[in-house]
Amino acid sequence: MASELPSNRSWSLVDLAAGAAVLLAAVGVLWSPKLSGAVDRATGALQPVTVSVDVRGVPSANAANLVRQAEQEGKVAIVIRNSPHGTVKIKQVQPLERRLSILTPDGRLVSSPDPNQKTFGTFDARFILEAQGRKTGGGVVFGNQTIKIGAPVELEGANYRFNGTVTDMKLGST
Repeated sequence: MASELPSNRSWSLVDLAAGAAVLLAAVGVLWSPKLSGAVDRATGALQPVTVSVDVRGVPSANAANLVRQAEQEGKVAIVIRNSPHGTVKIKQVQPLERRLSILTPDGRLVSSPDPNQKTFGTFDARFILEAQGRKTGGGVVFGNQTIKIGAPVELEGANYRFNGTVTDMKLGST
């Protein structure tokens, strides 16, 4: 005669742990950054964001060539607070000129281009980047990271990697 199995089954610790794992996985899928970004796009919460990043004092043999190359690529990989964001569109790269200021004995302030910049080539430029973001109470969320003026960022292209600083932001179409 076959033994009868009890119809009431109690939950073991393994069953509870498996149920918790399934529940956490479901919450992770529903609360993922990619899904929240898709929801933001669908609801219209994402707006165009223009961010200016200044790169100063990077030694370079041919700074003008780097500016042309960055503009031709048209996009740059961006890292915000050591967290990769992805790629963003380069709207413009503006070369910045180093200047020397001297106070003359008669009290005038004289400013002129740094003559050493031609001898000791440095790359100084302002990258104007365009992407999608949303406004929050703590700033602008740009690539799932809150970004503010003064935040350090890293820009990476095919032949360069620059550390820069956010110097300006505009939310909305410009």
